[in-house]
Amino acid sequence: MTDTLPTVISRNPADPADVLLRIPAPGAFAAVDTVERARAAQPGWLLAGAAARSAALAAVAAAVEAAADELAALAVREVGKPLAEARAEVARTAAIWRYYAQAPFEATGAVHETAAGPGLLLTRRRPHGVAGLITPWNFPFAIPTWKAAPALATGNTVVLKPAPEATACAHRLGEIVQGALPEAVFTVLPGGATEGNALVSAADVVSFTGSTPVGQAVARAATARGIPVQAEMGGLNAAIVLPDADIEQAAAHIAAAIAGYAGQKCTATSRVIAVGAALDPLREALSEALRAVPVGDPADPATVCGPLIHEDARDQVGEASRGLSVLAGGTVPDRSGWYAAPTLVEKVSPGHRLLREEVFGPVASLLAAEDLAHAIRITNSVPYGLVTSVHTADLNTALTGLDLLDTGMIRLNAPSTGVDFHLPFGGSKASSHGPREQGRAALDFYTSSRTYTLAPAGSAA
Repeated sequence: MTDTLPTVISRNPADPADVLLRIPAPGAFAAVDTVERARAAQPGWLLAGAAARSAALAAVAAAVEAAADELAALAVREVGKPLAEARAEVARTAAIWRYYAQAPFEATGAVHETAAGPGLLLTRRRPHGVAGLITPWNFPFAIPTWKAAPALATGNTVVLKPAPEATACAHRLGEIVQGALPEAVFTVLPGGATEGNALVSAADVVSFTGSTPVGQAVARAATARGIPVQAEMGGLNAAIVLPDADIEQAAAHIAAAIAGYAGQKCTATSRVIAVGAALDPLREALSEALRAVPVGDPADPATVCGPLIHEDARDQVGEASRGLSVLAGGTVPDRSGWYAAPTLVEKVSPGHRLLREEVFGPVASLLAAEDLAHAIRITNSVPYGLVTSVHTADLNTALTGLDLLDTGMIRLNAPSTGVDFHLPFGGSKASSHGPREQGRAALDFYTSSRTYTLAPAGSAA
């Protein structure tokens, strides 16, 4: 018997017989070697200067835009992202590269007077070195970009370890980025847990997005090494609907947040909390909205809910709703691929897994609350705290409760899904660890502050 190398395999979730990629995993030693090559390239990238880094990131943005149709089609095929969402993700990817292309010209510190005598005190932010990025499959271009672009802008080099299910997308993005950057400044490292662990053991700063158990392990390993780490993990997000809300609009927003991309977003809505008299009309409107969601081939521009990423993910949706009172969905469409109908259930007992665990599929629970305070208690009762959407016509009512929500993001009269890349992104409790992502917060994360004392030569210490 001969040993075989582990293999990275990526399949089309809408047509599992369609294999996009089958390559051997490089292994731990190759992963560490990749980091060392990136470390050797980092001083040259930093010293190239702000103008060179800015021009390179702008060139990546232009190249992403030029390849937009190709990239969107690849996301449809590899991760089952509906075409409309895939196009939007590619457009956002280009916008993020362009946004961070201006970052090299940002101030990196400040000048201060000394407490006594001549001289100056300076603070200056400098890159950590090699940024190890571990990314999921559900946003195969945007998430690697919102990690890599600020890391590169501030003078780090990058090693990206994508989820195996999105390896083809990562390789294509890597080709585009590498076309604008010096050698070894940006490298894609395919593989699984072995390569991910090796990357965490060797990089100078680590950013992770994925499941909570893996993210917590990554955070522990990086913290033990004393390096900066951020981990964006799970969500069990709530939508609170007050009686004065526009029920039809709220139902449309919530249906989109439950079923869009088959619920495979950390910001998807998993719990719908109807306050008081909102319960009956919302039950009817949301059930109808979910039944109307177009489910089917992700290559069809009209599709909203495509396939789940793999068979186990599809089966979990069915298992989670089994034995519950189903208002909509709860079925598996009769077609090839890993599909599940958008599902809404009610009469869920407090200890049920739907109210404790992230299923990561198009399924949500409808819950009743007596008043806003009760709805907030329900929202805060889970281990996660990423995002909450609140639907009401009364801003004063909303403001009395918003600060009591234990979530990192709050969206008023909007779906729980959707983020703005120029503002901080992150949650509380088991949803996030470490500093925020995106916006200017990312520039701080990928750098550390130094204090310099400049005293005249010959002066007394």
